[in-house]
Amino acid sequence: MIAEIGLASLWLAAALAALQLLAGFLAQRDSGAALAELVRPAAVLQALLCGLAFLCLLLVFVRTDLSVALVAENSHSEKPFIFKLAGAWGNHEGSMLLWVTVMSLAGGLIALIERRLPERTMLATLAAQAFVGLGFYAFLLLSSNPFERLSPPAPEGQGLNPLLQDMGLAFHPPTLYLGYVGLSVAFSFAVGALLTRQVTPDFARVMRPWVLGAWIFLTLGITAGSYWAYYELGWGGWWFWDPVENASLMPWLAATALLHSASVLAARDALRAWTIMLGVVAFSMSMIGTFLVRSGILTSVHAFAVDPERGTFILALLAIYIGGAMVLFALRANTVAEGERFAVLSREGALVVNNVMLSAILGIVLLGTLYPLLAEAFGAKVSVGPPYFNPVGAIFFLPMLLVLAVGPLLRWRRDSFARVKWPVILLAAIVVLAALAVWVFAGIAILPLLGMALALCVAVGSFLPLRGRSLRRLPLTVWGMVIAHFGVAVALFGMAADSAFTVEKLVAARVGDTAEVGPWTVTLASVAPVAGPNWTALEARLGVRYQGGRETELDPQARSFWTPPQQTSESALLTRWNGQLYAVLGGEAEGDRWQLRLWWKPFVTYIWYGGLLIALGGLLALVGRVAGDVKRRTALRKGAERRVAMENAA
Repeated sequence: MIAEIGLASLWLAAALAALQLLAGFLAQRDSGAALAELVRPAAVLQALLCGLAFLCLLLVFVRTDLSVALVAENSHSEKPFIFKLAGAWGNHEGSMLLWVTVMSLAGGLIALIERRLPERTMLATLAAQAFVGLGFYAFLLLSSNPFERLSPPAPEGQGLNPLLQDMGLAFHPPTLYLGYVGLSVAFSFAVGALLTRQVTPDFARVMRPWVLGAWIFLTLGITAGSYWAYYELGWGGWWFWDPVENASLMPWLAATALLHSASVLAARDALRAWTIMLGVVAFSMSMIGTFLVRSGILTSVHAFAVDPERGTFILALLAIYIGGAMVLFALRANTVAEGERFAVLSREGALVVNNVMLSAILGIVLLGTLYPLLAEAFGAKVSVGPPYFNPVGAIFFLPMLLVLAVGPLLRWRRDSFARVKWPVILLAAIVVLAALAVWVFAGIAILPLLGMALALCVAVGSFLPLRGRSLRRLPLTVWGMVIAHFGVAVALFGMAADSAFTVEKLVAARVGDTAEVGPWTVTLASVAPVAGPNWTALEARLGVRYQGGRETELDPQARSFWTPPQQTSESALLTRWNGQLYAVLGGEAEGDRWQLRLWWKPFVTYIWYGGLLIALGGLLALVGRVAGDVKRRTALRKGAERRVAMENAA
């Protein structure tokens, strides 16, 4: 019965999305003005019904209702509770329902609270949001029904992919989806503004918090996903330029550019067309990522669906949404003026340069991701990986960092080099001296060398805007910018240090043998069987010492799951302020030996600390923006009340 309630709620939500679209579209005409009253209630009801459908999906997973095909394929009665919940979205159908649910909740929230835009623009925005949502409802109901029944019910479930039975992956997909769906809101605002030709600073102020929220969740999702791949897959790397990894990076790059462009539009009424274009591109990247993961053209632990029919459906949605938005942009571009002009040497100019660099990096990642797929379509096997992405991306990434360090020091509209001469000289000297020091004392390769030098430059440059200002009175938005830019420096330092200084050792050790890796001494103390809730494992006990100091234990495991049957390597990590020792237990070798893979990875954790700092900076900026908007609206309301009181008194 729960599954039937969920399916009925989904159909009703789809019908309300159709009503919201129709009413919002007709309300743009004078003859359909009466329908305008239906749009906001339809959005709110749609959100409630879709939320109910997702709640029903959670319930059938919690109860392990094996008469539901999705539960039988992705859960098991003996699975721990948290992974029963995660099983609801750890598959194709459930994740798409989560996508639609987040999208409908965002639409409902906009309908409830957003009153700053002209009503026609808001109705057009909600109609566009319903248009996007309707396509995904059709996708779910016609080709990916999450509530499909089995007759007779399965005697037991097949379980969830063991690699996904991890806390990191339990929360990674919802975080990413909040980011993806937030960009659908930016897309809807862009389409709404194009339809009504209202591309104004107010439009940017309304859209900016949604983009910022999406960007924060994308940052957290990518950071969590990177760390999960690092410790769970047992290969010791944090980014492999896998197409599914790139599918999450591309929207983040576009959202970063959009965020800065929207700030220029909101503050200085410039970059109107560029902001609209980036709003479309950012959501396009989300759709392309969805197509890559759901179409079955990729084989990956993240790629849920292997079904060309579903891939064709998503490709059709991609063509309709993005193609339609591009046609609309082409038709209306001449009515969207660029707004106020500014000098090349200005903060706007620096933001434009960084946006161009981000767009170039996005193009490089997109090309490198799609090229092997296109080549395979013509019968050729091509592999594109770090040898392409790292040096080609660095051509644009490294200059972008220089501009990032200097840009916040510039004034809006116009500035002079003489005013920022000394800070620029200071930053240039830091780059040169840091590069020389690293090169002389470590003798490392050129890219990690430049990475560490620029990381120090960006770290110092991040705090220069605070010079001469009262820290107690500094707006949260400025603190957010400073911390986010500092987070970029921290993450870059971690990447460069890991690339430059990592030490790896593969040994076949008997119990009692000792191996050296970097400053660590590792002794194999024992190997013994252990059992978990739905797995058994061989667990190695390692005694490890840092530079001959006190001994600490590490316990890497080689696990065997029985539902579904699969073996995984559970790495063991020991974290210090200056890096991580990483140990993986392999198979048994000849002569009672055990394969051990050991890494010493100096400063690798700074990659994820940097990601968290970037997200924290975004959060501070979001709180500052929302608080500023509330304060501005309160002041306007009080001013209006005073005027009414004065008029009445007169």
